[in-house]
Parts: sequence; C-alpha cells; structure tokens
Amino acid sequence: MAMATRRALHFVFKVGNRFQTARFFRDVLGMKILRHEEFEEGCKAACNGPYDGKWSKTMVGFGPEDDHFVAELTYNYGIGHYKLGNDFMGITLVSSQAVCNARKLEWPLSEVTEGIFETEAPGGYKFYLQDHSPPESDPVLKVTLAVSDLQKSLNYWSNLLGMKIYEKDEEKQRVLLGYADNQLPDLEALMKRENQKILTPLVSLDTPGKATVQVIILADPDGHEICFVGDEAFRELSKMDPEGSRLLDDAMAADKSDEWFTKQNKSKASG
Repeated sequence: MAMATRRALHFVFKVGNRFQTARFFRDVLGMKILRHEEFEEGCKAACNGPYDGKWSKTMVGFGPEDDHFVAELTYNYGIGHYKLGNDFMGITLVSSQAVCNARKLEWPLSEVTEGIFETEAPGGYKFYLQDHSPPESDPVLKVTLAVSDLQKSLNYWSNLLGMKIYEKDEEKQRVLLGYADNQLPDLEALMKRENQKILTPLVSLDTPGKATVQVIILADPDGHEICFVGDEAFRELSKMDPEGSRLLDDAMAADKSDEWFTKQNKSKASG
C-alpha cells in the first residue's frame, strides 16, 4: 500500500446517544459536520466494532479532513451505550468560542488550571478547552492516551510507525509525538517481521456512492487500534459534503430505534 506522507487523520468515538453527541460537537465545540454515511451492515474491517447490523459514521471537525484532525462518530443502531475504558485521557483544543458556547448552553465545564477547562462529551469522553483564540491551522492540539509501558509504546509509535518525538518528560513519564512529512513503509510486511499485531490485513472498504479505500488496522502494545488509510482514495472519500449536516439530521429524525426498544420494554445493548 503506497502512501506519500503520513499524518494523524481522526479519532474514533463510539456513541450511544447520537442526538446529544451531535449537539456537543456542533453547538458546544463549534465543529462542522463534514460528511455523514449510513451503512446497512457491519464493516468487514470491524470499523463499527464487533457488530453486524445497521450503523452510521459522521465526520466532524473545524475544517476539511485534508488539513484538519477530525472526530469520527460511530453509531450502532442497537447499542445504547459503551463501557468507557481507562486508556483515552482526552483531546485538547484551543477555542475561546467553545468555552463561551459551553457557558451559554450551560454545558458542564470546570477550570482545571488557569485558562484550561475540562468538559465531557456524552459517553464520558473528556475534552480540554484552552480559552484562547484558535490558531490559523487547526484548533485541535493533541490526543492523550494512557499506556502501561512508556518505553514499549515509544518504540512502537516512534521506531515502528515513524512518529517524531516532539517532547519527552522522563519524570512525568510523558511523551508528545506526531508525524512529520516522510515516506510510509510497507506496514504489513514490517509488522509481520517485528511480530506485531495486525488486526485487519490490507483490505479494500467500500462506501456507497463514494471512493473505495485501502486500509490496514494495527494494535499497539496496549491494544489501541491504529488504522492506516491509502492517501489517494481517502482524499476522494473525505471531500466535505455540503449536505452532511442535513443527512445527519434526517438520519436522527428517522431513527426510531429508541421508540422500538421502549415499546418492547427492552433496553438497548451495552457495547
């Protein structure tokens, strides 16, 4: 699988309450709906988790996927909530407008240090908002993950996946990594040589009416899933859809799954 450069594209959130989640990302954080896609059956690369029913994917961000880090909101129609693990520590972004929006909407917000506020998306996902004007590039600064062995994770993300070390604090056991412009090796062959876990070998994924992309899905030493996507087809797939917000609203309006479970006196499953 040939790709010219590497960069972090998005972080996936599995959501049980699509309406409240959309409200948080649109109205509190101020992100845009970049595209929305509905699927009648589970993804063959398990993109929506271990479920084979109807699901949807909504991409949200502060700008186009070509040059912004975005969130992927995955919604499985039969799943009401997901158990939150201890690996995702939060996303940090710069936006005084998001802080203002949270206060205006009375969304729970607490100042953890001067000028930095903690809030939560539905499902318990933490976000840290820096109360400053956003940079011209991308307001999203970083994703923070907890790991069990820093040196082992550093070897994986830096030496194997090629991320650059920007900051390293031995005392606090913390490292900041990111991608610079460089060539992507044959990941599948590399991971096999290094006896690393490949969750999904190279596979082509179809999106109805859109481009077919090639992906490889890996797992780091702590089981964090990392999906690498072919560049050329992804650029076609990820074009901003001006109808994205309407498509999401229409899908939410047509979603009668909560009503069905209520009539059956049942609760949605937990993921």
